[in-house]
Amino acid sequence: MKTLTYRIIFLILAISHSGTTFSESGIKSLENTEPTRILFIGNSYLYYNDSLHNHLRRMAEEKFPDRSNLISYKSSTIGGSRLEHHNIDHLLKATNIGVKTPFELVILQGGSREPLSKKSREQFHKQVKIMISKIKANGGEAALYMTHAYVKPHKDYAVGMIKDIKSLYLKAGNDNQSLVIPVGLAFEKAYQYSPDIKLHKDFDGSHPSLLGTYLAANVVFATLFKTSPIGLKYNYFDTISDKDRDFLQKIATLTVGEFFK
Repeated sequence: MKTLTYRIIFLILAISHSGTTFSESGIKSLENTEPTRILFIGNSYLYYNDSLHNHLRRMAEEKFPDRSNLISYKSSTIGGSRLEHHNIDHLLKATNIGVKTPFELVILQGGSREPLSKKSREQFHKQVKIMISKIKANGGEAALYMTHAYVKPHKDYAVGMIKDIKSLYLKAGNDNQSLVIPVGLAFEKAYQYSPDIKLHKDFDGSHPSLLGTYLAANVVFATLFKTSPIGLKYNYFDTISDKDRDFLQKIATLTVGEFFK
């Protein structure tokens, strides 16, 4: 069944290739499609599995070797944190965390529970507005990293959770004229085409597995650079199979393509 699923998705995405780019739509996109100084702010969803920013950096260095000496990606994470737990003023002064010039792009990842109640959603929107205002005042652009939904055995697993996540991030992005990175939607699509794939840690149904982080990095790559990751050789030092690598690259391409129409 799993082999058949891979064949189906390969056929569906046969027209995709490593040179594919995405046209802009009503959803906000970046003015700078070649950011080299990027700061990630979030929690364990980012730092699990050798940290998402490291995977993105390796992909970018492979795809854009002429920019490799300019790339400076940083990640500031606090386990279990929400946006309100981060000191945005400290982080935006790039020299505080070893970067000589201000960040061109700051990616904000909220807590996984923030979409689950009215109070937490209101607090999320408040913090996003504050943070994005400060990021723009500092000369940078902002993007929102849409988190993935829980799966079993998480105690708060619920069918349709991704709808609450999507609505939270889209409203925040639209209200603040900022890019949304559809990571959570890519998780849903991957499970749709390959239900047996393991994108979450088995022990909690919340944190990403290595394949989950790899998928997320591909979605971030495709969204930021408007370029498909299909064809990238990077496979985390031969720990991700060619089949999984190709499948997840195509899921990311399909998700981002649909999201930005």
